[in-house]
Amino acid sequence: MASYSEIPYTYLIHDISYRDLSEVMELSVYKRLNYLWLNGNKLRTIKVLSENYRLAELYLQDNELVEVEGALQHLTNLKIIMLQNNQLTKLEDTMKEFKYMQGLETLNLSKNPLAQESEYRYYTIFHIPSLKLLDRREVKKSERDEARKLYRQERQTLVDTIAFGRRWETGPPQQTKDTPLRVSPPLRDLESLNQFEKEDPRELPGRADRRSLMQYSHFDWSKVPRVEEKRLQKYTNTEDNAQIVTVRFR
Repeated sequence: MASYSEIPYTYLIHDISYRDLSEVMELSVYKRLNYLWLNGNKLRTIKVLSENYRLAELYLQDNELVEVEGALQHLTNLKIIMLQNNQLTKLEDTMKEFKYMQGLETLNLSKNPLAQESEYRYYTIFHIPSLKLLDRREVKKSERDEARKLYRQERQTLVDTIAFGRRWETGPPQQTKDTPLRVSPPLRDLESLNQFEKEDPRELPGRADRRSLMQYSHFDWSKVPRVEEKRLQKYTNTEDNAQIVTVRFR
């Protein structure tokens, strides 16, 4: 394994590129590093930057990196990071590393397997709003708009899968022929329900736990003229409007 001399503690910039390195010594003691070149080596992981919070530019291109998970997300001051020509495959996990980099302006992930995924560019632009240059191409406003359109809609779909405060990971349960059919009890008429509510549970042992009622309301849209009726002036009853229908059941 190749090695290199120690970096003087006072250095803000250091270049250890093209040294044929397969691993790097821990760099956490060099907290004043602002610019670091590690490109052109044989690195497969990069987990030696745990204390280098001042880094503004990081060059890791032309290595053999297979992942960056947990290695970069704390470097919130990064403005430029070069990762092209590596072996990164997990687009979603890689994007998580840039989540807190609110000033990241330049990113290059080209020549990685993940860059071949469909909608890779839109996905990256959406998750890193501060980007100005991606893979040596300017990020245009039209691309930002398209990215928001694509992935905000996806987020709304996720919200729609939430029911009663709990997310259905696999969707709502499906009815099968082996699933017992659950039949709702028949609705009572309103007068019966009102009478039932007036009953004193102390005088009716065993019935107090059955007094819970449910109700929902909806519009009766049958009272609203359709667009065609309005346009053809076939709807003459102007007194009828959408009515709220309330259904109560147990």
